Amino acid sequence: MLNLIWLLLLTAGLGAAAASGRWAAVTEAALHAGRSGVELGLGLVGVMAVWLGLGRLMEASGLLHRLVRLVRPLTRRIFPDVPAHDPAHGAIALNLLANLFGLGNAATPFGVQAMRRLAELDGWSGEATPAMCTLLALNTAAVTLVPTGVVAIRTAAGSENPGEIIGPTVAATLLAQAVALAVDRFLRWQAAGRRRRR
Repeated sequence: MLNLIWLLLLTAGLGAAAASGRWAAVTEAALHAGRSGVELGLGLVGVMAVWLGLGRLMEASGLLHRLVRLVRPLTRRIFPDVPAHDPAHGAIALNLLANLFGLGNAATPFGVQAMRRLAELDGWSGEATPAMCTLLALNTAAVTLVPTGVVAIRTAAGSENPGEIIGPTVAATLLAQAVALAVDRFLRWQAAGRRRRR
């Protein structure tokens, strides 16, 4: 469906250019957009390489695993239906920490690993478990201290102060995380109430 929408927009734009005789402007805009895309992409590669490298250093030095040990008591409270010493807690903690440092690409494999383990714990009935829904909510509305992707885009676009987005991002993601957890708890409470009434 999305491909159809893009095709219609492109066709309408080309039709309007043909009707108004502005083919030169369309060609110039296409070339400019291509050049800007390449420049932006190269700028993003540099910044992301730095942050992903720092993430690897944290992992190799053992700092990441120490942080996981600090976060595990929190994950046990958020995921009470997951056994206390289950490996899922480690994958969940790594997912949350990667998101915390703005390493969304690094967070994805940990999130997938955690989802697989949570599915195994449930015997995978084909439906998402409450723990899986909680993880999805936490991952979607993750608290981010350093929004590396946004900072990278702002740097590549020539922003004078690309880091000024950090404060608002921390506030917005903290609020998003609080709302996600509150909604998750409310829905769990509602589902438990329905089960008790049956």
